[in-house]
Amino acid sequence: MAMVSDFVHSTAPEPHRIRTRQILKSHPEIKKLIGQKNPTTLWVAVGCVILMTGLAWLVRDQSWWIVVAAAWFIGAFPAHTLFVCIHEAAHNLVFRKPSANIWTAIFANLPTVFPTALTFKNFHIKHHAFQGVHELDADLPDWYEAKLINNYAIGKAIWLLFYPIFQGIRTLRMKELAVFDKWVIANFIIQITFDVLIVTFFGWKALAFMVLCLFFSVGLHPLGARWAQEHFLTLDPTQETYSYYGPLNGPNLNVGFHNEHHDFPSIPWNKLPDIKKSAPEYYDSLKYHTSFIKLFFLFLFDQEISLYSRIVRKERGRVPVSDQSKPDMDLVQAESVKVEAAL
Repeated sequence: MAMVSDFVHSTAPEPHRIRTRQILKSHPEIKKLIGQKNPTTLWVAVGCVILMTGLAWLVRDQSWWIVVAAAWFIGAFPAHTLFVCIHEAAHNLVFRKPSANIWTAIFANLPTVFPTALTFKNFHIKHHAFQGVHELDADLPDWYEAKLINNYAIGKAIWLLFYPIFQGIRTLRMKELAVFDKWVIANFIIQITFDVLIVTFFGWKALAFMVLCLFFSVGLHPLGARWAQEHFLTLDPTQETYSYYGPLNGPNLNVGFHNEHHDFPSIPWNKLPDIKKSAPEYYDSLKYHTSFIKLFFLFLFDQEISLYSRIVRKERGRVPVSDQSKPDMDLVQAESVKVEAAL
């Protein structure tokens, strides 16, 4: 098999804004879902923070094998759910006030040790606006990542194991997107305070447990298959985004509905299945995944899949860097303006 040495280059625009416009034209009833908020997400975050803090207390004096096992088999799941809560807050889908969403993200960040909630928000929004544009999409592997890991199973396993580190290093290439404001500072101060309190009252092993939960929740774990699911060319060499329809959408707050989310980023997680039900002709024709476990092993051992298995593009389109990734909301608001002008 020939070794792949480059990403898949495309001259076509990213597919989601076009599909958003088509779906809204065919199914105007979806408009009522756009702009809704889901405050329940905060209570999910509260439950997960309490659960992870309680687990950290329980394993504080246990053997290391128990700490690692507890993190892999139990802690990874609420840690991943908290990541999804941060993601919802990044899109302002929890509360109407942006500041309330920011505080929700900072709170959900607590058991995952590193102050990443606000930096994630800043980079993730641009992933939607500039999908596949290497210097603006932090979801894309770096060139050195792809060359280093390529399609080797051991390399992909190491990549998943240290995924948070690779993800953090990627942001260094996003020079246009760097933001360091009062909210980022608040995130750092509150997170470091929480970490110090955990070490003071529970000990270093409890903090290590939380770190392991973070790494497993997004890495060498079936939950880590989410990164292969979302945008890797696993089932079709031309389909850029994939959804996952399986049981883990329950604890993961429907994060698997990824095509639906990219098409309608202004609709909260609890309403994403309604999009698919309303417009099945747009989603049933797309390939999708049904098992994270199957995908986890497919990604590791299929040599046809490498870190180069991603679509990249040079064209940014007519989207400004300041874009807030709300094409669905923008279309609805533009339509309302036209109606008011006609009246």
